[in-house]
Amino acid sequence: MLSIQNIAKSFDALQVLEDLSFEVRDGEFVAIIGPSGSGKSTLFQLIGGVASIDKGAILLNEGDIQQKRGTIGYMPQQPSLLPWRTVLENVTIVEELQRKPNTERAKIWLKKVGLESFIHAYPHELSGGMQQRVSFIRAMVSDKPILCLDEPFSALDEFTRLEMQAWLLSIWEEYRKSILFVTHSIEEALFLADRILILTKRPASIKKEMIVPFARPRQEEIRHSTTFTALKQQLFTYLQEEKGDVYAD
Repeated sequence: MLSIQNIAKSFDALQVLEDLSFEVRDGEFVAIIGPSGSGKSTLFQLIGGVASIDKGAILLNEGDIQQKRGTIGYMPQQPSLLPWRTVLENVTIVEELQRKPNTERAKIWLKKVGLESFIHAYPHELSGGMQQRVSFIRAMVSDKPILCLDEPFSALDEFTRLEMQAWLLSIWEEYRKSILFVTHSIEEALFLADRILILTKRPASIKKEMIVPFARPRQEEIRHSTTFTALKQQLFTYLQEEKGDVYAD
């Protein structure tokens, strides 16, 4: 699926990534956590073809995708919905730019996530959680082989964030699309992912990899288990060792 091979990236004298390697397999949910400023968002820019790497390789299904845009589905921290477009028009905008909009498929997806009565609404008429659902469905209908989600729930209140995590899992467990998920929340990574990659401070490489041991489908009760608490503390310790500004939630 996605293979990141010994990549490096710098901006002038600032080295952001160095010898970074990992893989995301077909149908896998992989989370990335790391100190603030360690280059997580830069990594997504490189995978999405927005910026070029200095060395290494980025392969998707064994094909080189360096500086190739439109090869992945992307969901940013903010929904980035166009205020003058309706929900349906926002969902289909990526396909529209590629001259192959499929409004019927978009309507089906919006119905699946409980937004069928809002297809003609505008973003300001939606709650924060609803806007994030629209942003996610926009990435889904683009039908790319992997979704890159960049801290998509960080701006939400705690209750809505927990609700959105459960919602995302329910969608992912049904369709098993490969997901690469950046988060600052240790608990979010543990609850959602199959594997967690811990980055070092800048210039970032992989410090540790953790296999999440919880069975699927995931239940809310695992958050209160002794295993969950122990793994959460272990991940926090790894991040403290990097002396970064991290969350311990």
